[in-house]
Amino acid sequence: MGLYGSAPKTPDPKETASAQTATNIGTAIANGYLGNVNQVTPDGNLTYSQTGTNKWTDPLNGKTYDLPTWTATTTLSQAQQAIKNQEDAASLNLATLANTQSNRLNSLLANPFTMNGAPAAGDVSKLTAPTYQQFGSGPQLQTSIAGAGDITKSYGTDYSSNVKEVQDALMARLQPSLDQNRAALEQKLANQGLQPGSEAYDRALATATAQENDARYGAILNAGQEQTRLANLANQQATFQNAAQAQQYSQNANNASFANSANQQMFSNQNQATAGNNALKDQSFNSQQAIINAQNAARANYLNENYAQRNQNINEVLGLASGAQVSNPNFVATQGQSIPTVDYAGLVNQNYQNELAAYQQNQAGIGSLLGGLGSLFSLSDEDAKKDVEKVGGLYAYRYKGESKNAPKRIGVMAQEVEKIRPDTVRTGRDGYKRVNYGALFQAGAA
Repeated sequence: MGLYGSAPKTPDPKETASAQTATNIGTAIANGYLGNVNQVTPDGNLTYSQTGTNKWTDPLNGKTYDLPTWTATTTLSQAQQAIKNQEDAASLNLATLANTQSNRLNSLLANPFTMNGAPAAGDVSKLTAPTYQQFGSGPQLQTSIAGAGDITKSYGTDYSSNVKEVQDALMARLQPSLDQNRAALEQKLANQGLQPGSEAYDRALATATAQENDARYGAILNAGQEQTRLANLANQQATFQNAAQAQQYSQNANNASFANSANQQMFSNQNQATAGNNALKDQSFNSQQAIINAQNAARANYLNENYAQRNQNINEVLGLASGAQVSNPNFVATQGQSIPTVDYAGLVNQNYQNELAAYQQNQAGIGSLLGGLGSLFSLSDEDAKKDVEKVGGLYAYRYKGESKNAPKRIGVMAQEVEKIRPDTVRTGRDGYKRVNYGALFQAGAA
């Protein structure tokens, strides 16, 4: 007995399950009547009829139920039934004929299939694998060219002795004439009364001296031309010798190239001959394979023809035995009505929870009024609660840490009360708010 009457009685699981079973059976029977829809089509009809009942006993309460049994009957239309009768008669005739002709299979199958008379298969062991010729190694090519002698890279250019000889020879020829000319000039000047040291005398000697120097320069130039002539001759000789050596080297290179080309051509000819011989051997080997394949093809054709003759008799009997059948009418999917199953057990449990919640609410209200006898302030912080539901002006909840199957408590939220009656709310050392239910409800009663 609580503070507010007795707690509601817990539902009996067996009674609830039995009631749920009875509800389900009744719904199923009703759905059976609604779902068995008779159909009429041009090709035939589909009819449902109850042909009896089966008894079933609930093991929980021993109650027996009569469960109806149904029979679905398909009938063909008059035209389809006539076609079926004809096809049944034809099938019977074919089956009778197949039974008669199957006797021929007794003698046919009594003689096993034999390979006698079949062409011999190709003998692979008689194939002779070709022995190929190996390609020879490449020719030894000439990779160097014999030289044609040392190239003349320089020639003599120092002809000073020759120049000196030419110059001395020319001066030997010019000097007596120059001396005579100078003596004649001095005599002429003296005859003219010009004394040495005078301006006219010195000018005349200077002119003579210049002429003598020009003569000497001419000798020097002639000597230089001789030097150039000698250098050109040496150059021409070196050029001729180098050209001859280059021609000899070119001939040596051509001879080496010709020898290498000849060797390579001979090597190519040998390889072509080897490849041709190997191709002939391949052709001979392929001919042997073609003969074996032809023998195997002849044997396969012979066997296939004999298999076809043997199977023909069997296929004829099987064809007679398989007669065509008439098609049944095509019925459409009906949209029968159905009754949803009532969750009786859920309704019973929900009703119990509602009654229990009301009981706990009343108990909590009265307990709060009398709570001052033990503790003035009760834990009501919203952070300490879970599974909170609004129930009238109060809340149903469980404290955090309580089992989900624990009965819910009824009370207020300290945060809401603090906004209206802060004098009835206190915060504990643990940080949670508590409410003085006695003071709160007394104030409300006043």
